[in-house]
Amino acid sequence: MNMSKLGNLGRSGIAKKSNETMRIIVTTFVGVVFGFFVGLSFPTISLTRFNLPTGLIPSIDLSYIEDRNSALSTESLLHHAWSSMISQNRSGTTVTQSVNDTSKIWASTNPRGAERLPPGIVASESDLYLRRLWGKPSEDLTVKPKYLVTFTVGYDLKHNIDAAVKKFSENFSILLFHYDGRTTEWDEFEWSKRAIHVSVRKQTKWWYAKRFLHPDIVAPYDYIFVWDEDLGVEHFDAEEYIRLVRKHGLEISQPGLQPNNKLVWQMTKRRPEREVHKETEEKPGWCSDPHLPPCAAFVEIMAPNDLIHGWGLDFALRRCVEPAHEKIGVVDAQWIVHQTIPSLGSQVRDRCKKEWTMFQGRMTNAEKKYYNDLGIEPPNSTVRHR
Repeated sequence: MNMSKLGNLGRSGIAKKSNETMRIIVTTFVGVVFGFFVGLSFPTISLTRFNLPTGLIPSIDLSYIEDRNSALSTESLLHHAWSSMISQNRSGTTVTQSVNDTSKIWASTNPRGAERLPPGIVASESDLYLRRLWGKPSEDLTVKPKYLVTFTVGYDLKHNIDAAVKKFSENFSILLFHYDGRTTEWDEFEWSKRAIHVSVRKQTKWWYAKRFLHPDIVAPYDYIFVWDEDLGVEHFDAEEYIRLVRKHGLEISQPGLQPNNKLVWQMTKRRPEREVHKETEEKPGWCSDPHLPPCAAFVEIMAPNDLIHGWGLDFALRRCVEPAHEKIGVVDAQWIVHQTIPSLGSQVRDRCKKEWTMFQGRMTNAEKKYYNDLGIEPPNSTVRHR
């Protein structure tokens, strides 16, 4: 073995190792410098650039940021912040606009969900006027109806409705609620083509009224008629009826009913010698006060709520106007015949009575709570049962 060759090999290996070490050090240094300058060339990412709500910040666990041993990335941090915001929203926390951010619209007086719209674009009311699909919008309505009449109908009584609709002039919008699902057959009547048809099977008139006669929708109309399909109208004229209503200052009214053996309330009975009457005499003990129902401030018409048939609601109408005994009445000079076509079976009638009891309990409890919250003694209130 030649020892000189071994020595040369050892020195060569040491030199090669030193060169590799130097190369690693230089490469590392260049990489650090390069990374430093590359980092300076990108903008710093911060939470403020995402305009997160100030209410969100306290919900972020700062230990995620302060823990030096944590490997949480910026993406993970933002994901955590976004999840916190979603969680707060679902739990009922409202995300509000920053007070200092005046460049974005936030109108708290707008309806819920429309706060970011300018208030001037939000309409508080609409209407049931029919519109064309062409032409100038300002020319859509040749006549703007001042009144609305609704009928809850089935096709079997189409001739009854045809006769009734013809008693209402072009000043009336016509709205039909179809409880039997039949609508297209009504096109045999010319007036049906300009009427509004709403079809939902087997519902009562107050189910329709609550959903399709919302106050914001019917606001443009001066008067609203909510009628059944079994009314004889030979002695009725709608325009004359409204003239008498205005003359006598009635805000809630009904036509007089031709007396028959189906008449329940004396108040609704037509008095031939009168134009209008606002009070009556009932059976002994029925009226504790001559200004209270059913002797005054009463007509047999009801108002909608979640109850189906609405029995007993006509006793509460007096709460809508003041003084009720002067602004509620019966128009005798324009009278109708209630044909009382049988439509209620025994099971339905039982439900009607139960609903009356339910409504009376609701009204009594609501009144008590209102007065108790004010710290005063509730006044006496009288509601009659059938």
